Amino acid sequence: MPSLAIFFRVHQPFRLRKFSSKDIDVCHNYRDEVAEAAIMNRVTDECYLPANALLLSLMKQFEGRLRFSFSISGCTLEMMADYRPDALESFRQLVATGCVEILAEPYFHSLSYLYSPEEFERQVFLHMDRVDALLGIRPEFLRNTELIHDNQLATLVSGMGMKGLICEGVQRILNGRSPNRVYAAPGAGDFPILLRNVELSDDIAFRFGDERWNEHPLTAAKFAEWIHRHPAETETIQLLLDYETFGVHKRKDSGIFDLLAELPAAVMANPAWTFQTPSEIVTHLYPSGLYDVKRTISWDDKSRDNCVTCEDAKQNNSLNKIYSLAKKVRDSRDEELIHTWGVLQLADHFYYWNQNSGQDGCKYPNPFNTIEDAFSNYSNILTDFEIQLIRAELGKSKFQHFQRPFVLF
Repeated sequence: MPSLAIFFRVHQPFRLRKFSSKDIDVCHNYRDEVAEAAIMNRVTDECYLPANALLLSLMKQFEGRLRFSFSISGCTLEMMADYRPDALESFRQLVATGCVEILAEPYFHSLSYLYSPEEFERQVFLHMDRVDALLGIRPEFLRNTELIHDNQLATLVSGMGMKGLICEGVQRILNGRSPNRVYAAPGAGDFPILLRNVELSDDIAFRFGDERWNEHPLTAAKFAEWIHRHPAETETIQLLLDYETFGVHKRKDSGIFDLLAELPAAVMANPAWTFQTPSEIVTHLYPSGLYDVKRTISWDDKSRDNCVTCEDAKQNNSLNKIYSLAKKVRDSRDEELIHTWGVLQLADHFYYWNQNSGQDGCKYPNPFNTIEDAFSNYSNILTDFEIQLIRAELGKSKFQHFQRPFVLF
């Protein structure tokens, strides 16, 4: 019996305050909490609360037959706890239905896998612990930042005790095979890999509401018909979407909530189709072949090669610099410094320096006036942070944490 698995990515980055060269070694407050509160209020009111209420109603209506999965970054969990505990409570209510799976991911939405597998592991376990503490469920399935993936990741994640992972379904790697099956990586045994169906996911995330699209308007009935047309050997179709597609990227008056409300009934009108979570899928489906990813891929560029390695020299140099501080940070044994180091690893900070940021549907509009301003601002903060690390080494740290202490409840 084929299944549809819908994953929602929930992520908002910590915002960095404007930090000039005059602030170096004077001020250690790096975060812009006013901006964070404003964006968290907006996405909560326009997306999280109305979308969660809709899903909760649907799950009650379908009495356990409707399942969804969420990947919620550690940054977002912290900001919900700080600024909008009602949003956090609405996710708790979804989890309490028993129909929702929460995925593991690097806590700080970082590129740590590409630069420090040790730090990647630390962040994934930190994220698992925080999700367990806040939402009462322990993640067992992984979504890496931006679906970054290669063969070595599958081996690493398998060794961490995870049940499986999801990554991008890239046609040049599939070589004519379907993305709608369970695969494994070379050298990782039967560790299961699920693939995002790129076309169907992007039909909702990007093409919905586009009057130039030859399939406009997209309705739940039409989308369900596309699902039902898949051949009999289809095992499972994975849709992975930014949750903010609902209410933020696509406004309420676009009809996007109507699509979400009507889709479950339209899909299940064909009794052959079910909704499942990833952990449920891999308990009864065995990998049918190898998904051999020798060169790192992600979901963030048209060629499906990895654009998030940040090939720009400024990006690469800064990423190498932040990860070069790993030993000093760990040796400090200072939880505040360690947390701050994680905040500075956020992938979003580096995307702001991309010439294409905010174009062609890119999800990373620059909050600073220019790319140069974003780079200079981060560089000033990084310089100040390194000075504080040196002081910590000498036992003379005057570092003060730049955020209120994290409170679980």
